[in-house]
Amino acid sequence: MKLNKTLSVIISLFLLLACNQKNNLKSDNIFKNGVVVTAHYLASEVGTDILKQGGNAFDAAVAVQFALAVVYPRAGNIGGGGFAVIRTAKGESISLDFREKAPKASFEDMYLDSLGNVIDGLSQTGHLAVGVPGSVDGMVNLHQKYGKLTWTKLLQPAIDLAREGIKLSKLEADKLNAYRERICEVNSDKYDCCYVCQKDFQVGELLVNKDLEEVLIRIRDKGRDGFYSGKTADLIVEEIQNGNGLITYADLKDYKSIWRPALVGNYRDCKIISMPPPSSGGIALLQLLKGAEIFDFQKYSPGSFEHIHLMVELERRVYADRATWLGDPDYCSVPVNKLLSEDYLVNRFSNIGMDKKSNSQEIKAGNVEVIESFETTHFSIVDKWGNAVSVTTTLNGNYGSKVIVKGGGFFLNNEMDDFSIKPGVPNQFGLVGGKANAIEPEKRMLSSMTPTIIEKNGKLFMVTGSPGGSTIITSVFQNIINAVEFKMNPQDCVNAPRIHSQWLPDKVYAEIDAISPSVKRGLQDLGHVIQEQSRIGMMANIAINGDGLLVGAPDTLRHKDSRAIGY
Repeated sequence: MKLNKTLSVIISLFLLLACNQKNNLKSDNIFKNGVVVTAHYLASEVGTDILKQGGNAFDAAVAVQFALAVVYPRAGNIGGGGFAVIRTAKGESISLDFREKAPKASFEDMYLDSLGNVIDGLSQTGHLAVGVPGSVDGMVNLHQKYGKLTWTKLLQPAIDLAREGIKLSKLEADKLNAYRERICEVNSDKYDCCYVCQKDFQVGELLVNKDLEEVLIRIRDKGRDGFYSGKTADLIVEEIQNGNGLITYADLKDYKSIWRPALVGNYRDCKIISMPPPSSGGIALLQLLKGAEIFDFQKYSPGSFEHIHLMVELERRVYADRATWLGDPDYCSVPVNKLLSEDYLVNRFSNIGMDKKSNSQEIKAGNVEVIESFETTHFSIVDKWGNAVSVTTTLNGNYGSKVIVKGGGFFLNNEMDDFSIKPGVPNQFGLVGGKANAIEPEKRMLSSMTPTIIEKNGKLFMVTGSPGGSTIITSVFQNIINAVEFKMNPQDCVNAPRIHSQWLPDKVYAEIDAISPSVKRGLQDLGHVIQEQSRIGMMANIAINGDGLLVGAPDTLRHKDSRAIGY
């Protein structure tokens, strides 16, 4: 009897401990006053510190953007660009386009040889692949319109990180090592730069970037002029000219980010606030969500044959539309209203059947065999007042063009590859395009970035986004489906396995174990070609729970350095 009582006490204590551990784990990512979710824990810490100092979500976004340029150089940047979707505490929404632009001297056939054939790699590696950077101008505009704290205070954390150095995580050491030879090859004259190394990078190694520190100090002290003119501009133009690139002082001086009305649509009882062109993300996302509504996804279980087959069929049609109709709205007419009209979409999806697979070649002609890259980075922030910002920012491929600005210590983008360099020829993400996305001087290249904010019943419900090139759109789509159709909790939405299809290549990309053997057989019986992928996307989500608390949901299963930090 005494033994039973003792055993009962032990079991009770064990259950209490387990319960406390569970609650502690659960509460780690639930916050009252603000939360920052990024791909790197140091950037999340920087953003949260700004919130604690009384800054708003937009102040934190500026500080995070510059911190990522130091701690996450493969995608965080001052040499690239991106998009921000904003929802203020008053419920007002807007978007900021700080996408890169084609240099003034660029032209439609600049990556073709005399016979009209694409010169392999020219739009992806080296100085000619670089678009005019927009990140610094974008952050200046964001701060001027919405910031509370001083510009100096927002730049200082990144300056400190560059000066004091960052210890390389295993993830970042491995990534630098994977690209080390390519980076060295392009930057053979820069062995004094911390990213150019003749030996492997080590976990825990301290990376100090004095050149980047000096650039950030100039941006801190002179704002926009600290990057687009003066010494930093000298360094950029000299670097580009030495590599036979096209960017000039005039390109830098004349670059301007643009405030655009956010793209807003309805899905079930949610209001979707996303990015308009020159991103294809918002339009494609709203098309996919309308398809999910038409086919009533909530009837099916996650990962079922019906769920996956219907997603693939919807995605093929939406990506074909992307290739045909979308580009920079300042240079071509984008039929937004038509592409999002219910009549159009009902008709567009009307030939989807549960007993057949569509042939991508019949949806629209083309030929793509491979997707070569899945990079970018995304961060989400909500503050104690209810301001929310969703930012996707990129160099395009890992470390962009691989070009480092000599004396500047930062990588330049390879965004020119996001143009349609020749109709029907895929970029590194396997995406093809036509005249709407052809290269023109000062034009912005089409993007798949999909920073998104969701309201439910007039209140903030979710902030979401992902890196992943062409997989960004489908990753965001599946996360929203997981939350709205399948009622998953915030972290399960992020952790759930993902698939991707994009019309061309005519394949279904699936994370390992994302599709059960029986479902896989059913899909293959219809002719679907399934290819395993180690990871698809990397979400950085924030959800608001029933108590009005902020739930940060980082994608640590796919990216161990990502964190949700708040207070």
